[in-house]
Amino acid sequence: MIRRSPVFKQAVASALEKKMVFVGGPRQVGKSTFALSLLGPKATERHPAYLNWDNPKVPSLLRAMKLPDNEPLLILDEIHKYARWRNLVKGIYDTEKSFRKIVVTGSARLDYYRKGGDSLANRYRYFRLHPLSLMELNPKDPNRKDLDALLRFSGFPEPLSSQNESEWRIWQRDRLTRVVREDLRDLEQVREISLIEHLVELLPGKVGSPLSVKSLREDLQVDHKTAERWVQILENLYVCFRIAPYGAPKVRAVKKEKKLYLWDWSMVEKPGPRFENLVASQLLKYCHWIEDTEGFVMELRFLRDTDGRECDFVVLKQGKPIFAVECKTGEESVSPSVKYFAEKTNIPIFYQVHLGQARFSSGRVSVLPFIDFCKDTGMP
Repeated sequence: MIRRSPVFKQAVASALEKKMVFVGGPRQVGKSTFALSLLGPKATERHPAYLNWDNPKVPSLLRAMKLPDNEPLLILDEIHKYARWRNLVKGIYDTEKSFRKIVVTGSARLDYYRKGGDSLANRYRYFRLHPLSLMELNPKDPNRKDLDALLRFSGFPEPLSSQNESEWRIWQRDRLTRVVREDLRDLEQVREISLIEHLVELLPGKVGSPLSVKSLREDLQVDHKTAERWVQILENLYVCFRIAPYGAPKVRAVKKEKKLYLWDWSMVEKPGPRFENLVASQLLKYCHWIEDTEGFVMELRFLRDTDGRECDFVVLKQGKPIFAVECKTGEESVSPSVKYFAEKTNIPIFYQVHLGQARFSSGRVSVLPFIDFCKDTGMP
């Protein structure tokens, strides 16, 4: 079994000393498995402190406040499926906080519903669980074999653990079906489920380029407002995410169209965009980690000017750029666009990452393998 980073576990344990902890993230990313690990290395779904709302016995027990005795930590899984879950969790926490720690887990619905109302204000910390990263897959010495496995099978625990082509395809199909047909039904009033499924099929071909909602509108034969809303729904469901352009001073930067990436980068067929998507996911995970553990406002952007020059990613901290990343599948000299932006912007360092072995520097640009980038920068 692939284990989560102990640093993530330590951050959650530290937060539990003061508040409840909510753990959110994509469906099948391993939230329940992680929560069970907090109960002990051998804990299973039958542990008395693991209370899953889908278990027919659990709802009546929780509504009656019949909690397991002598359990200092409670795991409340999928409890947000209950219409009045906020008040229920608030009541459990307010009456038990001196005796118990509480972890609440859930996927898109938890993230969506927790934002409504303020009954839980100042009572919890929220952590986002991402797909497994290179440093989690092999913390001691990640290698090209580990990276190839991530690129091929994604960072979701089940297909990454099995590394079986047939099981990966079946898992991917079943996951998307459940996301679109179950999570979507619970969150939104959408009748055109088949068109949403068609949109999901279109997205892998849009990865890495500025997303034209106009083009999607034409493909789906719907109006612009509807196409944009559907993309936003898929973002809420952890199918995809978009990053906005960075309006760097002294360059004529584009400011409108966003770039799109998938939470499951293994859906992307072409090697170049798939690698870029993996890097985007790693950088988003880094930004969320800093936000969730240190409280800084982090942003992942891209840089593109009106002449077509582009740098794939810029990471901002409190509104200021701290580094930029360009992706290349092969070992190449420094990209002319990266050279240009290194001269024209105040971004302190540029990384050009690739899948080869070469490593060298040119001014503020460091060219290095993606594996070394993860090691050197302390990516989570």
